[in-house]
Formats: sequence, C-alpha cells, structure tokens
Amino acid sequence: MAMTIHVDVVSAEEQIFSGLAEFVVLPGEAGELGILPGHMPLMTRIKPGAVRIKVPMQENEELIFVAGGILEVQPGRVTVLADTAIRGKDLDEAKALEAKRRAEEAMANRAAELDYARAQAELAEAVAQLAAIQRLRKKA
Repeated sequence: MAMTIHVDVVSAEEQIFSGLAEFVVLPGEAGELGILPGHMPLMTRIKPGAVRIKVPMQENEELIFVAGGILEVQPGRVTVLADTAIRGKDLDEAKALEAKRRAEEAMANRAAELDYARAQAELAEAVAQLAAIQRLRKKA
C-alpha cells in the first residue's frame, strides 16, 4: 500500500473532506504546491482554485474548489482552512459565468478603488471556479 497522509479540508460552513491521501495539490500564493507524505511543516495562504486529493485505491482524484484560505502541513497531517469550499461535483458553471460577468462589469464601471479591488477578487474566484470545472470535465 502507498504511503499516505491525513487530509482535512474545512470551510466555515462544514467539513468537506477528511481522510487519507497519497498526495495533495493546491494553489499556493507563489504557485501550485504538491504535498506528499513526509513533507516538511509549512503554513501558507492559498489562492482561489482547485485542491486535488489522490485517495488511495481510487482512480480519480477528489477535486474541491476553494476560494482562498490557509494551508497547514504537519507531520502526517494536511489541513486546508478554506474561506469557501465546494466539492467539484457541486460546482455550478452557470453561476460561475454569471459571477465572472458581474465582476467584469463592476471593474469596467468602477466608482471607487475599494470596489475595483473587490471586483478583481471576485473575478479571480470566478475564473478559478471555471478552471476547476474544466479540469473536472476532462477527467470525466
């Protein structure tokens, strides 16, 4: 059996995933992070995007969209504390496209710098959701 690490993905609303994994891949601030069993301790912020979890003896990876948050890696355990987390199968492409459209519209009609920054963050989240949906479709 492959070496594993315990992974927890939680949001403010609920625990999304808890179990063993062979590896975890997620969007760190400086780029994509790959976590294998035995990884050194680490704490960093994560960007909106897909968390991919390879569950032992399961062909397809678990895919969870996160809208940012914190990653903590300890010996034998990975914890993702997400602002928002959505299981890949629950992602709604129409909602993501609408959120992207609204964010682009808000950026074009900006009234204040704060509104523009918020619109940029919403646009980044919508684009990351759409990318996660596309990745999920390729695997299906």
